[in-house]
Amino acid sequence: MVKSVNVAIIGSGVVGSAFISQLKGLKLPIEFKVVYLARSSKEALFSSNYDAVDLNSYKTASAQKILGLDELNKFLKAANKPTILVDNTSNTSISEYYPEFIKNGISIATPNKKAFSSDLTLWKKIFESSSQPGGGLVYHEATVGAGLPIIGPLNDLVTTGDKIEKIEGIFSGTLSYIFNQFSTPEKPIKKFSDIVKVAKDLGYTEPDPRDDLNGLDVARKVTILARLAGLELESPQSFPVESLIPKPLESVSSADEYLSRLPEFDSDIQNRKDVAFSKSKVLRFVGQVDLKSKKASVEIGEYSFDHPFASLKGSDNVISIKTERYPNPLIIQGAGAGAEVTAHGVLADTIKIAERIAQ
Repeated sequence: MVKSVNVAIIGSGVVGSAFISQLKGLKLPIEFKVVYLARSSKEALFSSNYDAVDLNSYKTASAQKILGLDELNKFLKAANKPTILVDNTSNTSISEYYPEFIKNGISIATPNKKAFSSDLTLWKKIFESSSQPGGGLVYHEATVGAGLPIIGPLNDLVTTGDKIEKIEGIFSGTLSYIFNQFSTPEKPIKKFSDIVKVAKDLGYTEPDPRDDLNGLDVARKVTILARLAGLELESPQSFPVESLIPKPLESVSSADEYLSRLPEFDSDIQNRKDVAFSKSKVLRFVGQVDLKSKKASVEIGEYSFDHPFASLKGSDNVISIKTERYPNPLIIQGAGAGAEVTAHGVLADTIKIAERIAQ
């Protein structure tokens, strides 16, 4: 008899559509029956008798009004079948509702960082709900490294009793690309503002690059890793985060105005680059968690030419985890951004949950 789980999918945008495409291609001894698919903020596909949504025609199929979170919770619970909610959004309201889903035995697989990096109270509610009898499982590997396995190995180290001493990494594919282009051992003559414009044209940045350059995305990832390692950070705003946005440009009205004025400030970061180069070092935008001092930070750091962070290519991410068992840090490196790898990370979590709960 083939084991089966119900799946509810919220979000079919860039990551969501990649997830659906990968889900359709699965060949496993488990049936993933999609009973609910919210394809926009207003429309969803579902039926009262829990018929499977046709993933080949979901973009054009006749849809209904999207269910509110309370309604969706009741709908999924009433199916009386193991269910996985896949949240492919970055929606705050959905993430804040996770504890209610989990209490009803609905498991969560998601790349939504806000659920795990906002107030510490929400973090505790999520995992306390999951630990209760009948609580759903929670997997969120893609919140930090997209498809790059970071949370799993870190959890394994903590669970088996290793003591984490320091976590350090380049967690933004966007900022990895920018600094790999800007600051290298070869010292190419490239202006910071020009590289930011190229990164935007290539689709590496958000529509407004300031959403990447303010450091908040990296701060959220640092918050998640710190909490997993045992340091209960209150929020991404509770520790120093260096912004790469010049103060006068923080409040300009548009991304176009920001990009047009950014060259005015090239000399500031160029000076930092030149000073680092004079010491045979490069600049990298890093997040750090020091468990011994109980401190976290996000900032530009200097690394020698032979350091693993200095040799990073393209938009790859890299993380270094130093522990009692790994005095020479464990290094994990690879693609840490992009729709396909993020969807892969979410799908891998979905499969892991299904293997535990399918009936």
